[in-house]
Amino acid sequence: MYTFNELQTQIENRIDALEFSTPPEGLFEPMKYILSIGGKRLRPILVLMAANLYKNDLEKIYLPAIGIEVFHNFTLLHDDVMDHAPIRRNMATVHEKWNSNVAILSGDAMSIKAYQFIVSCENKHLSPVLEVFNQTALEVCEGQQFDMEFEDRTDVRVEEYLNMIRLKTAVLLGGSLKMGAIMGDADEHDADALYQFGMNLGMAFQLQDDMLDAFGDEAVFGKKIGGDILCNKKTFLLIKAQELAEGETKIALEKWIRLEDFNPEEKIAAVKTIYEGLKVRDLAQIEIDKYFELCLDYLASVKVDELKKANLSLLVKRLINRSV
Repeated sequence: MYTFNELQTQIENRIDALEFSTPPEGLFEPMKYILSIGGKRLRPILVLMAANLYKNDLEKIYLPAIGIEVFHNFTLLHDDVMDHAPIRRNMATVHEKWNSNVAILSGDAMSIKAYQFIVSCENKHLSPVLEVFNQTALEVCEGQQFDMEFEDRTDVRVEEYLNMIRLKTAVLLGGSLKMGAIMGDADEHDADALYQFGMNLGMAFQLQDDMLDAFGDEAVFGKKIGGDILCNKKTFLLIKAQELAEGETKIALEKWIRLEDFNPEEKIAAVKTIYEGLKVRDLAQIEIDKYFELCLDYLASVKVDELKKANLSLLVKRLINRSV
């Protein structure tokens, strides 16, 4: 069995070796750029880890796995344009380094490249792999649309938010694992169980991300704390706080949401104090723990030797502790 770090190294080396030499360079240079600025490579690693439960030879699975990473980065590239984000992984975003038209067109090309890599899987796996990927890709777009619509709404419910992050984030983790299981020749039960494992892992991870954005340690979290608070992003914390707040607390929270001219540090501190008073941090942790437990329950139902599942169990623990 390969370890997470071994697979991460393999993916990095193979991404570095990719050649996009066809003119025009202006189309392919942004693709190389966004792929070169790093990331955990979690999704392609999940493809490989799932396949590795059933087979040792992963050579024919590396390129489809990289296809998932290319697709993921395509979504990030377009997300950055829609969000007007200037920075991605401490580097200038593609639309900042070039322009929005370049980012959109290079993103389109990346989505096509993703398909080219994914269809390199063995012919016997092609139809079920594409079925999972197509459904997943469509759901990611649905999630992004919901996320954009939430920006202009003041009545978003927790259930709607959880569905949005399921679509925007969790389905791609689940889909990555299911595609890997299919390419590893897993049976339908195990492929579905691994999908649910990834889905619940994605839900826990995104909710944890929400909480760490408000309450994390910048040195550990890897970015400035409070960004979601400053832009009134609809997260579990904010939605739950709006649901629970009453009287003076509700007035104060709505004031900070409406205020356009403010001291950033003062707003972050004030909203965090409201969150603490309403115990929404504790409620978020309960949700996170619930999804992590579901994740491990689904992994336990996969019908392979426990030693083979150890790497996935370890990955969950590392994600809980944010050591990945």
